[in-house]
Amino acid sequence: MEFKKGLKMASVVFASTFVLAACGSDDSTTEESSAVESSAVVESEKTGSESMSSTEAVALQDGSYLLEEKNLDDNGWRVVFNMTVKDGQITESNYDYVNDAGELKSESEEYQKAMKEKVGTGPAEYIPEYNQALVDAQDPSAVEVVSGATHSHELFVEYAQQLVDAAAEGKTDKIEIDN
Repeated sequence: MEFKKGLKMASVVFASTFVLAACGSDDSTTEESSAVESSAVVESEKTGSESMSSTEAVALQDGSYLLEEKNLDDNGWRVVFNMTVKDGQITESNYDYVNDAGELKSESEEYQKAMKEKVGTGPAEYIPEYNQALVDAQDPSAVEVVSGATHSHELFVEYAQQLVDAAAEGKTDKIEIDN
């Protein structure tokens, strides 16, 4: 009986010591982590400013640039994206989806209602937001995702970058995506 009581007491002391040691902090690790985080922030800031200058250095040539998907997606829509550049700046972005009947997804009340009920947003909201964000930012990678429209955001950024690349080279031929 005395042995069992001693064993229990030793187990409690051992477990307590282990828990306290695990919860304690190691100051040198914290300092190292802080130093690493600080250098990561500085590196990130450097990278960001370098990207901005390289984006600014690329002059866009005036014109209208068009990208279209050839095939309909599983829901019966395909992307049509027209971007206008004037005085080296993106002045217009018209990204939308069209179906076989020529209807735009951003104007489809049925699609808007169904998507809004499911994810909280719809094409009548996120499509104009993406278009305006591109005109404002002048950089596809700076367009922020709208919650609930992640897949559309990925396509928007990818396709907008293709149009920006075409504008940088002055290639106004229609870009066709075999999706």
